[in-house]
Amino acid sequence: MEELIEILTDLHPDVDFTTTEGLVDDRILDSLDIVSLISEIDDRFDVAIPAEEIIPENFNSAKAIYDLIRRLEDE
Repeated sequence: MEELIEILTDLHPDVDFTTTEGLVDDRILDSLDIVSLISEIDDRFDVAIPAEEIIPENFNSAKAIYDLIRRLEDE
């Protein structure tokens, strides 16, 4: 989780990703951020996120993103 928080903080240093929810709903992360995030997740966690998983629910909080990564690692 720390590595994910580091990736997110690189995108937006002004946001506390450990407590912030609604990252997509509140427009903290935009589409370009999501593309960068997916690329970083692929590089650092060796997890490819399929298109059908790119939905707001999976990116609205660091916990949701981390849960997605863990789920995809198990598949």
